Amino acid sequence: MPDLLDQTRAALEQSGAASSDFDLNSGIDLPAGRKLRPAAVLAPIIEGRNGYELILTKRSSALKHHPGQIAFPGGKRDESDRDLIETALREAREEIGLLDRNVDVLGTFAPHETVTSFNVTPVVALVKNEFDATPEAGEVSEVFRVPLAHVLTPENYVVEARRWRGQKRMYYTVPYGPYYIWGATARILRAWTDLLPHT
Repeated sequence: MPDLLDQTRAALEQSGAASSDFDLNSGIDLPAGRKLRPAAVLAPIIEGRNGYELILTKRSSALKHHPGQIAFPGGKRDESDRDLIETALREAREEIGLLDRNVDVLGTFAPHETVTSFNVTPVVALVKNEFDATPEAGEVSEVFRVPLAHVLTPENYVVEARRWRGQKRMYYTVPYGPYYIWGATARILRAWTDLLPHT
C-alpha cells in the first residue's frame, strides 16, 4: 500500500484546483478591485520516529497580520526570487533556519487565494536530515511538528464560523493538541487531503 509520501507525490502531479479562503462562503463579498500578490509557502515533511511529520510555525503575537496563528513558513515573492519555489525556500531559511541543501522539493499544488489578497503557491518538500529549527525573532514564536497523517485525514477537519467584516464566515480547522490550525493553512491542507485516496 502506498505511504503518504508516495500518495503526495502522485497528488502533486495532479496539482488540483485552486482553493480560496472564500470556498465555504459563496455569499461573502470579495474586496472590490483586489489585486492578488504572488506568494509561496513551504510544506516541509520530515521523517519522525512514528512516521512522517509536517513542520509548522506559530506566528509571533506581536505581528500586525495574523498574530499567533499557525502557518507554513512562507511569504510574498521578492523581485530577486527566480520563481515561487525560491520564495518558499528563502522564507523557510529565514523563518526556521531550514537550509536549501537539506530539502528535496517534491512539487507544488495549485495556488490558494487568501482574504488578504495573496495568491499563495504551496511548495511541498522533503527534509533530508534533522536540523535545529531557529525561529526568526519577531516573526515566529514557535516551530513545531504535527503527524502528517493527522492533517491529511478528512475526519480530523471541522468547519467552524466567525464574524468577518460584518458577515458570517465559515472556515476549516484541523486542531492538533494545543495547536488550533485554521484559516489559509487549514484550507491548503484540506485541498491536499482531498487529492489523496481515502477509504
